[in-house]
Amino acid sequence: MIPYLIRRFFLMAVTLFGMSVIIFVMLRLVPGNIADILFDSAGFIDPAAKAQIEADLGLDKPIVFQYLSWIGGMMQGDLGFSYVSERSTLDEILPRIPITAKLAALALAFSIILGVPLGVISAVRQDTKMDYFLRVVSLSGLSLPSFWLALLILMFFVQFFGTIPIYTREPQPFWDELVMYAIPAAAVGFRSSALIMRLTRSSMLEVLRQDYIRTARSKGASDKSVNYHHALRNAVLPVVTIIGIEAAFLIGGLIVTETVFNIPGVARFLVEAIQWRDYPIVQNLVMLIALVTVVVNFIVDLLYVALDPRIKYSD
Repeated sequence: MIPYLIRRFFLMAVTLFGMSVIIFVMLRLVPGNIADILFDSAGFIDPAAKAQIEADLGLDKPIVFQYLSWIGGMMQGDLGFSYVSERSTLDEILPRIPITAKLAALALAFSIILGVPLGVISAVRQDTKMDYFLRVVSLSGLSLPSFWLALLILMFFVQFFGTIPIYTREPQPFWDELVMYAIPAAAVGFRSSALIMRLTRSSMLEVLRQDYIRTARSKGASDKSVNYHHALRNAVLPVVTIIGIEAAFLIGGLIVTETVFNIPGVARFLVEAIQWRDYPIVQNLVMLIALVTVVVNFIVDLLYVALDPRIKYSD
């Protein structure tokens, strides 16, 4: 197990290094920089002043030196400063991480709590009215765009309650804060729950056709024992994989939801930073998303061993 962990950590480091290079190069390939945007918005061009801004920001250096400066600062815990606000990148990003983390966690919890049980029910009651209804619900969840569903939720609240859920930075009691985050989390988690539901159903149906399931039934095992102890335990591995992918996706996939509900999270801040070519913010936020994705996939691999004793990682 130890050699496997060493190999995985090495591969994680190589993956993150490759991502850092791709992020840095692709961002520089986008036409224009912060100096161009500032001067275009001001409506005048002073080449000397523009060159001075680029020199102050280090944008006049070769791209290799800019990359080494970024990586070197990151190794020392210095992520640079925002070109727009002229504040430390950490000061800009850190307050927004808990906001997006809470929203993503609630959305993931909503998708799991709704998707897994309904997927099991749909598989166990295959080709019944309940199965057809749940399949229609899952297809609806995959078909409805998140932004449109979020707008429908806002219209529903305005129509029936005369108000809309508004994010506030002020400290809130636990239940008030839960309700405040739960509504946008349900909007974005509905699609994930539909995906998990369909995968759970297909995985359960495949397992229920196995010989050992028929053997368990022939020995007199109850339907509850067969469905939830034997079948679900073996069908859950593909579901865990998709849950891990959705967990990583939600960190960077909340852009539309945070914008519609006016939530100042990481995803919305990333879009604003891209518009302003705020390189330090964009680079570090995308690296954060890449890090979360790599770590989540590593955790999923370890969960395989815990969920299925037959899986052993060779030394």
